[in-house]
Amino acid sequence: MLTPYATTEYGTLRRVAMRYAGDFTRALDGPDVHPVLARQQTTSIWTPYTPAVVRSQQDMLIGLLRSRGAEVVLLDDAPGCSAQHYPRDIAFVIDHALVMARLNSEHRRPEADALARLLTDTPHVVHLDEGTIEGGDVILHAGAVLVGLGEETSPAGIRALQKALTVHGVEREVRPVNFAVDGIVHLDDHFTIVAPDTALIHSSVFPPSQLHWFEQHFDLIDVGDDEARAVQANVLAITPGTVVVAAGSDRITAELTARGLEVLTVDYSEVTRIPGSLRCTTLPLNRA
Repeated sequence: MLTPYATTEYGTLRRVAMRYAGDFTRALDGPDVHPVLARQQTTSIWTPYTPAVVRSQQDMLIGLLRSRGAEVVLLDDAPGCSAQHYPRDIAFVIDHALVMARLNSEHRRPEADALARLLTDTPHVVHLDEGTIEGGDVILHAGAVLVGLGEETSPAGIRALQKALTVHGVEREVRPVNFAVDGIVHLDDHFTIVAPDTALIHSSVFPPSQLHWFEQHFDLIDVGDDEARAVQANVLAITPGTVVVAAGSDRITAELTARGLEVLTVDYSEVTRIPGSLRCTTLPLNRA
C-alpha cells in the first residue's frame, strides 16, 4: 500500500481513489432547491444524469488509468448521495498529509465515511476544526496551496487548513483565490494546472488582481464561457507530460498538443451533466 503523497497536480499518478455513481439522484429545481445550488446554476449547467451511463464512462477512465500504471482504489457506495462519484471533494493530499475536507453540503457528508478503511495505516491524517473546504477548490503549486473561495469553501476553512498544515510539518502558504462572480462551484471548474508552469483558466470569473497573479506564474490557456459551462477546464494530469481531457474539448486539446503535451480523451458527456468532470471523479492518493 502506497503512503499518501503528492507535491504537484501533475506528478505521475500512482494511486487514485474513485467511486461509481450511485442510483440516487437529487432534484435540481423546484421550491426546495438550496440557495447555494440556485446560485451555482447561474454559472454551470445542471441537468439530470443516468447513473448507469455515468458508471460506464467511469469504467473507460478506470481502464485508461490502469493501462498507464495507476492503481485505482474503488470506494464503497454512499447511499443517498447524488454526487458520490466526485470523491475529489471529500479529501486531498498535500505533501505527506491526507487532509479530510469539511463539506459544505450536509447531504454529502456521508461520502467521507468510505475513506475510513484507507486511513488505518496513514500516519498524517489532518482533520480541520472550523469552516468549510472541499477538494475541488484545492490546487497545489510551487510551495503553496491555492484555495478557491467559491460557494463551498470559506475563509475560516482556509485558516484552519493553514494552521493544520503547520502542525503537521507541511511548509506551504495557503493562498486564497478570489472570484469576481457568485455561484462558483469549485476552483477546478475554472482553473487547473496541467503541467509545470502551464494552466487552463476561465479568465472571465476572476478579478483583475487575481488574473494578474496567474499571468505572472503560468503559461495560461484561456477557456471560453461555453467551454467552462461544459466543464472542459476540469481535466486530469497523470504525468508531467500527459493530460486526460473530456472528448469534445477540441480547441483545448489543440492548445495542449501545441505545447508538447500528450492528450488522452475519454467520453465523459454523461458525467458532466452536473458540473464536474475528470478531476472531480478522481482523488489522487499518491503521485511520484
